[in-house]
Amino acid sequence: MATAAPLMPKATAVWLLDNTALSFDQIADFCKLHPLEIKAIADGDSAQGIKGLDPIQTGQLSREQITAAEANPEIKLTLTESKVQQAQPDRGGKKGPRYTPVSRRQDRPNAILWLVRNHPELKDSAIMRLVGTTKSTISAIRERTHWNAAALAPMDPVTLGLATQTDLDFEVNRANKEKPLPIDSGATLLPASETTARKEAEVAAAAAQSQKPGGDLDVGAVFAKLKQLGGKHEKDED
Repeated sequence: MATAAPLMPKATAVWLLDNTALSFDQIADFCKLHPLEIKAIADGDSAQGIKGLDPIQTGQLSREQITAAEANPEIKLTLTESKVQQAQPDRGGKKGPRYTPVSRRQDRPNAILWLVRNHPELKDSAIMRLVGTTKSTISAIRERTHWNAAALAPMDPVTLGLATQTDLDFEVNRANKEKPLPIDSGATLLPASETTARKEAEVAAAAAQSQKPGGDLDVGAVFAKLKQLGGKHEKDED
């Protein structure tokens, strides 16, 4: 049976990378992330701006577990069972803005900025459902008139714990389905038969003019006429 992921997996991975000697595979297994994603976080290519979350302080790991795992790379970390009942991510089909805990409300503007920049297809109503904000706040952040606009930094609402990845994917997929299909403007180029008709007519006329009185075709004159026509077209294009 698969174990649950820790609270804020990426933030937890950042802390474990900075404060322990655990292997990438151990951290990836505990945080339910891919080892390559852990490597990207360690290299600074991912999770930039995410503050590490101490899993010991949050009661998700013990110092003894980490010490034992550091000594033996084969040991897998296990999430400590929480003694406090946590709210389930399933909202039971409820509509309206999501309730945001008081401790997380100061992170909402950063989450809104992230959504506006990374998912411009989302409507204000979808953002309101995801992070539990108001339309006026979203408009202020879009227009850079928010009172704290200069200090805002885009941060993933899933990483901040304001929304679940399932809800975010659902809203993005629904927004993409509601986007109008591109209008087919038709062909932009004329058929080759139309573009070459004039050229063929000019060649035929040149051949007729260059035919000798005896009925023989003067090949040299035809090529000279074609060369003259080609130079004329170049001048017209200029």
